[in-house]
Amino acid sequence: MGGFLVVGILVDDAIVVIENIYRHMEMGKNKVRASIDGTKEIGFTVISITMVIVVVFLPIALSEGLVSDILREFCVVVMIATLLSLFISFTIVPLLTSRFGKLEKITADKPVGRFILWFEKILSRFTKWITSILVWALDHKAVTLVSVFLLLVSSCGLVGGGFIGTEFFAQSDRGEFIVQIELPKESSIEQTNQVTRQVENYLAEKPEISSQITIVGHSSEGFGGSMGTAYKAEITVQLIDKGLRVDPSNVYAAKIKKELAENIVGAKITTVPISIMGSPERAPIELIVTGSEIDTVMKFAEEARVALSKIAGATETKLSVESGNPEIEVIVDRDKMASLGLNLQTVGGTMQTAFNGNTDGKFRLGEYEYDINIRFSDYNRKNVEDVKNLLFSNKDEKLIKLSQFAEVKEGSGPSQLERRDKNTAVKVQSQAIGRPSGSIISDFQEELDKIQRPAGVSYIWGGDMEMQDEGFGSLGMALLIAILLVYFIMVALYNSFVYPFVVMFSIPLSVIGALLALALTNNSLNIFTMLGLIMLIGLVAKNAIILVDFTNQMKAAGQSTRQALINANQARLRPILMTTIAMVFGMLPIALASGAGAEWKNGLAWVVIGGLISSLFLTLIIVPVVYQTFDNILHKLGMDTKGLDIDELIAEDYDHKEVLEYEIDKEVEVI
Repeated sequence: MGGFLVVGILVDDAIVVIENIYRHMEMGKNKVRASIDGTKEIGFTVISITMVIVVVFLPIALSEGLVSDILREFCVVVMIATLLSLFISFTIVPLLTSRFGKLEKITADKPVGRFILWFEKILSRFTKWITSILVWALDHKAVTLVSVFLLLVSSCGLVGGGFIGTEFFAQSDRGEFIVQIELPKESSIEQTNQVTRQVENYLAEKPEISSQITIVGHSSEGFGGSMGTAYKAEITVQLIDKGLRVDPSNVYAAKIKKELAENIVGAKITTVPISIMGSPERAPIELIVTGSEIDTVMKFAEEARVALSKIAGATETKLSVESGNPEIEVIVDRDKMASLGLNLQTVGGTMQTAFNGNTDGKFRLGEYEYDINIRFSDYNRKNVEDVKNLLFSNKDEKLIKLSQFAEVKEGSGPSQLERRDKNTAVKVQSQAIGRPSGSIISDFQEELDKIQRPAGVSYIWGGDMEMQDEGFGSLGMALLIAILLVYFIMVALYNSFVYPFVVMFSIPLSVIGALLALALTNNSLNIFTMLGLIMLIGLVAKNAIILVDFTNQMKAAGQSTRQALINANQARLRPILMTTIAMVFGMLPIALASGAGAEWKNGLAWVVIGGLISSLFLTLIIVPVVYQTFDNILHKLGMDTKGLDIDELIAEDYDHKEVLEYEIDKEVEVI
């Protein structure tokens, strides 16, 4: 995935270098001299904007945890590819330009020429329009900044208002799911197999199903966990291609469950999606109820399950511990047991051997060894009376029946016992269909607050919410570190601790478009879209760096701050527009992809596209306004407002001021 996403980024450095070389060729230089001077002039800026992207991904690649395990390879691919593109832009690109580069006079004689001239006319109008907005914004700085701040707050409100849901992984159509079959607990594996065959025959008639894999006497749990159970079976169903069917896999699975429940009698049917790991998906919605007493924990968990089942989007609600499992309860009277010459260890060991068996004895035959299992035959352990008549030998070697010192009765209990932090635990679990799990959990929390919780019972979140807290925390820390690293790189670029703040204002401008794109495309905020937001730090900072760096050069040539900002806006609009369009078009195939698992990448691409578009327009206006504001403050404080020494950035064999004046004249002439 990293290789696809980095396509638009790779051409950025080459675009900036080539555009600057051609500007020098328009100054009258030959192609060799223009290639050398153009690359040298823009070199430090290109290195800076490339390193900005690299340091954005570095914290994620070096961190630990589940999110880092998932995204590390992606980050390494992007970093290495970006560094290689920097190397190519400083070597191969100037070499090829110095050999094959030339200025062409565009005429309207050919269709291509007419298109280029039409595009140049549109670009000139766009440049004048942006310039007029910039001039107005520089005259109304307070109104401009307040308006953008309100726009940022409104876009962030899309998350709080429920227009953008949250989840760990985006719901994806992998084209497969699992049908789980459960019979009454006393069912044999033969009965389970018979019912499973009926389900197989029913599914085989569906044209949307391409293949089935069945396991009888087995139940899978999330993340590859499994357990052998005679009364359970599961069928892994593979669907035909997404484009050949009407419903996505989760909706089709819900329909299949309903149909099977109506046609298969005596069996409980559930459907489970396939996770990104290829195993049955762990329930994304999971509430872990804990307490000291199993009865009170089960009571609260059941009330919570009923509340969850009524929430839109929650399906396949269940408890991890099933009640009603038939069992025989043996309540021992310790005083009677002691008076008959028995102890609890002897009683427990004898019952264990009688009903579960004892395999301490071994039988050897050649090189093979077999367990000798000693226990009662089926005839002697059919009902509760057999348990009551179980005989024990006391210390006087007299035989004592179990019924003489214990009460034996039939009852029911939980199918299994779970503990969390040494307390009894029961999980309330559910799948999510049609809504992000975070939105369902938010509604579930409101319902939980209405349920009276018994004393000693508490709950914590598991599933997606637990991983989401960890993942968002890791990405949030990576985001903070990335911002700091970007700031320090710009400090080195501008030789100032103040002007980097101007560039940093471009980052929240990208958030506006990113969140709006998520809301319009009905995507959620998950670890992949969070990664897209982190990517935007490096991508949008590049535009601001190009703009601010050129403004500093203009000021060093003697222009006023206002005029330098306007001229930089005009001169740098073309490379900013070209790099943005290249990245947007590079992301479009991923954003529009519809194959199996494409939903995991769609959101990331839309975040980048939305952030780039909003940053393209807002950076050209807001960054100059912030620059002017900082410049005014520094001037009032009597501090130096110049950028880097211009002689360190350009060739020394021609007058820089003359070049800049010529360049501005050319830009005005084009416009």
